Amino acid sequence: MPPETAAARNRSASPRAVLAMLLAVYVFNFVDRQILSILARPIQADLGLTDAQMGLLGGLAFALLYSTLGVPLAWLADRTSRSWVITASLLCWSLFTAFCALAHGFWHLFLARVGVGVGEAGGVAPSYAVIAEHFPSERRARALAVYSLGIPLGSAAGVLAGGYIAAHVDWRWAFAVVGLAGLALAPLFRMVVRDGRRPASPTADAPRFAEVAGALARKPSFWLLSFGAAASSMMGYGIAFWLPSLLQRSFGLSLIETSWFIGAILLLGGTAGMLLGGVLADRLGSGARGWFAWVPALAFVIGTPLFAAGINSGSARLAFVLFLVPQGLAYVWLGPVLSAVQHLVPAASRATASALFLLINNLIGLGGGIYALGALSTALTPTYGAQALRYSMLSGLALYLAAAILMALAGRHLPSDWVDDDVARGPSEGNC
Repeated sequence: MPPETAAARNRSASPRAVLAMLLAVYVFNFVDRQILSILARPIQADLGLTDAQMGLLGGLAFALLYSTLGVPLAWLADRTSRSWVITASLLCWSLFTAFCALAHGFWHLFLARVGVGVGEAGGVAPSYAVIAEHFPSERRARALAVYSLGIPLGSAAGVLAGGYIAAHVDWRWAFAVVGLAGLALAPLFRMVVRDGRRPASPTADAPRFAEVAGALARKPSFWLLSFGAAASSMMGYGIAFWLPSLLQRSFGLSLIETSWFIGAILLLGGTAGMLLGGVLADRLGSGARGWFAWVPALAFVIGTPLFAAGINSGSARLAFVLFLVPQGLAYVWLGPVLSAVQHLVPAASRATASALFLLINNLIGLGGGIYALGALSTALTPTYGAQALRYSMLSGLALYLAAAILMALAGRHLPSDWVDDDVARGPSEGNC
């Protein structure tokens, strides 16, 4: 994957077109990642898996290499071509998603999900850096929020498409269809997206990995943002994975009804919350950098009791109303925090910094949250039976309050840790 030449960068599409293609890839990222949640019950029935095993498939199997390989792949992207790394990653994770259709036991599916994680490891952090190349600081949180719409849009598409295909055909076909669709997207992405304005030789300009890691380690805001995001992600990924099962077990919804329920709260609440976070951070953060962390903190405090009321409600209709607002508030953090992380390092190090942030966030949040809720549900089943998952999810809501505290503390350190764009860009880069 050679570095982009100056001529290739001049042929790059407009920032909006680049953002649209990055969003499309991120949608597939979350379709392939979250489709397992809506397929959990038919997979468990077919393969005889427990909640704890499903928690491993949805969490650790995916997160282990997804989190750790993201760092070297982001370092490679900073030193070569970010768009090429994203393209290769899309091809890899789509292929392994299709391979999930061939699984005939726990370990077959486990290894296929590991492959999905390996592929997705190279997609997100380089995308953050490409966005930072194409959008100026005062619009970056909104651009990252638009990109992060891939989470609710992809998750909604995954549960809707997966639920429909599984109900009318078979769960294996759901994996095959979405995997092949991702493979078809990769050539189009490569045609549209080129790396943004960087020095002609990124390798010569990019700092060594140890320098980037050392610079971040000395900044308290990096640790507070990372562990705050990780705490919220433990519950966020846990709810995303286990809510379909809760709706079917405790509320008696069918597979199709569950798909529509989840899809609607993700599309309505999730997209609104994501965009709200980006707009508020850009507006408030221009006056005080701390708001890039304080906006998410407030969202977690407001959303936690509403989530508890929804989980503990007695009817699916009431639960839908109660889940709608906190589902949006749970996504508010992405635009502000991701933008703040981009400003903790110079421009040439942004993909590596994002990968180190994602290493902490995903290894703890994705790797631990889904499994923890599944294992707790399994442990509580002898006492609470079919309601065990409800009590497991209620217990996990304390993680959102922990995230709020860490984000509030991070806001105090952001002004001193911030790297402005005129410093981050350097003399060889022009204005985006």
